[in-house]
Amino acid sequence: MRRPEGYDPAAFPPFAVTVDLAVFTVRGGRLQVLLVERGQEPYRGRWALPGGFLLPDESAESAARRELAEETGLSAGPGLSPGSGRSATADGSAAGPHLEQLGTYSEPDRDPRMRVVSVAFTALVPDLPEPRGGGDAARARWTPLDEAGPLAFDHDRVLADAHERIGAKLEYTCLATAFCPPEFTLGELQQVYETVWGVELDRPNFRRKVLATPGFVEPVEGGARRTGGRGKPAALHRAGTARSLHPPLLRPEGRRP
Repeated sequence: MRRPEGYDPAAFPPFAVTVDLAVFTVRGGRLQVLLVERGQEPYRGRWALPGGFLLPDESAESAARRELAEETGLSAGPGLSPGSGRSATADGSAAGPHLEQLGTYSEPDRDPRMRVVSVAFTALVPDLPEPRGGGDAARARWTPLDEAGPLAFDHDRVLADAHERIGAKLEYTCLATAFCPPEFTLGELQQVYETVWGVELDRPNFRRKVLATPGFVEPVEGGARRTGGRGKPAALHRAGTARSLHPPLLRPEGRRP
């Protein structure tokens, strides 16, 4: 496609486009986010979300996958099953987290170098490995969400928006089961929701909603139960065949992240 005759790109002020990534997992019973320590100015030595500038020949999605690999050593796959929480390659091996576009951040003063517009992505994925710093990142680490910040640039705002997005994702998909063992109790499933949402849920009400949602979970054959804890043994379940929740499992009113 040719440039229209008479069009002058220099008539408009230049600006750069970057990507930022808010990648979450559950580790040690806590919701954690992937952060990098900036190795260059601006904000050298400060913690931030992974990310960087788009190259001339790549899309925002390609740049996000490249920056994630360069700065943390983690790879991002092209697709994600809401029920499984992870993508897979053709041979069935893990392909890394699917990145969902979160939003665009374009305040004029968000970056001291120049006008920078950022396209942010987010993901909530189980079983992610330890990251390793690389590229522009001096270090990379998993950080409990409640200990993350203040971050460089406007990344506190991006992180808050991403937390809200993944919280909503648990309301209408079966993603929470991916953070449980293959056979789990409803109490273990409830812990996932409480960890991501940051709220305490009423156990009987949660149990009633889960069991009333078609295809969300199914009992293990033979009525298997888990013993060894206090109280009577708890029934075991596994992930059902549903990919989305109808009706959604909504957070308590006024308890959004």
